[in-house]
Amino acid sequence: MRIDLLSLFPEYFRGPLDESMLRIAREKGLIDVRFVDIRDFAEDKHRRVDDRPYGGGPGMVMMPGPVAKALDAVRGEGSYVIHLTPQGERLTPSLCKEFALKEHLIFLCGHYEGIDERALGERVDKEVSIGDYVLTNGCLAALVVLDASIRYLPGVLGHEEAALQDSFEQGIFDYPQYTRPEVFEGKEVPLVLRSGNHAEIAQWRRQQALKKTALVRPDLKERR
Repeated sequence: MRIDLLSLFPEYFRGPLDESMLRIAREKGLIDVRFVDIRDFAEDKHRRVDDRPYGGGPGMVMMPGPVAKALDAVRGEGSYVIHLTPQGERLTPSLCKEFALKEHLIFLCGHYEGIDERALGERVDKEVSIGDYVLTNGCLAALVVLDASIRYLPGVLGHEEAALQDSFEQGIFDYPQYTRPEVFEGKEVPLVLRSGNHAEIAQWRRQQALKKTALVRPDLKERR
């Protein structure tokens, strides 16, 4: 999968992409990540990319010219453009699975008060939000969507079934996990997990997942 990250601050991505599973996925050649500086497409010698908003209001807005040129420079047949914005569709596992099937993802990161609407339109395939809150820019959101999506690519995780057993895959939270030592700070690993009875373990795990979901996210339980 080819991935283009369009931002005013492309260096923002290098630390996370050089660590953990994202680094391994790059080293394996499962993803080819490229960084695009929108300032390189500015239309004046000062590399200006933002201006005051029409209609008044605080902050600055990203100008349409540089954004449109940057998108047009990397888009091609098979490209899929994701605009990270608080006004987008909330990220879900089903969306991540959809993104994982694409051959070329382009992440457009907003900054300041947002991007001039005229640069978006037909150029953007999906607007995505990672939650009901606002960040200082779209870079962190792009990393979240990227990380959550590539987990569904074959070969990224150590176990092919791991991603399908996580929280939200069945519409509820994941079950609590335990490992060695058997006793920690006076607390023992639940006896059922040491029983070897796989049917009882599965039942216990599901009960615990439902209990935690009902306590913390009753809206998920109601939706089920």
